[in-house]
Amino acid sequence: MSRIRMAMLLFVASEAVFFIMLIIAYVVYHATSPSAADASRYLDIQRTGVFTACLFSSSLTMWRAGINFRTGRRRAALVWLLATIALGTAFLAGQGTEYASMIRENVIISRDLFGTTFFTLTGFHGLHVFIGLIMLGTLFGTGLRRDAVSRPEAVEGITIYWHFVDAVWAVIFPVVYLWVLR
Repeated sequence: MSRIRMAMLLFVASEAVFFIMLIIAYVVYHATSPSAADASRYLDIQRTGVFTACLFSSSLTMWRAGINFRTGRRRAALVWLLATIALGTAFLAGQGTEYASMIRENVIISRDLFGTTFFTLTGFHGLHVFIGLIMLGTLFGTGLRRDAVSRPEAVEGITIYWHFVDAVWAVIFPVVYLWVLR
């Protein structure tokens, strides 16, 4: 196993622990707070579902980019990578507009336990998406240079990270957005 792959897997494992703790905190809040049911009125599940589909689709486009990088089809890889960046950006923009809508409703991080747990959990995930977009943008910029040396380990490391970000949202979305329906 390459050092880059091992390092990324260890990093992802350590970040998974943070996310597990944040998800547990949200679940405990939701299970024990009488005001948890009120939280559902601030969440736009259908709209967030559209942005969730963008994020999940970005895993497919990232996978296709990786295949094309490995097989030396740089132009196709860059197209798939650009699609991944666009889908990730759409997700992040959707999260930002949801935050703006909630803030207009006076749902902020310091308002109550819902605001604290919601903004901390989804904000920490959004930060990871943003970091992933920086990595993807760097990979794209490097790939544009014709004289760039192919670094399959770097592509693999970034791919692992991006799939991790998507996998985390695959847990957060049902816990935060669908559990409120019960």
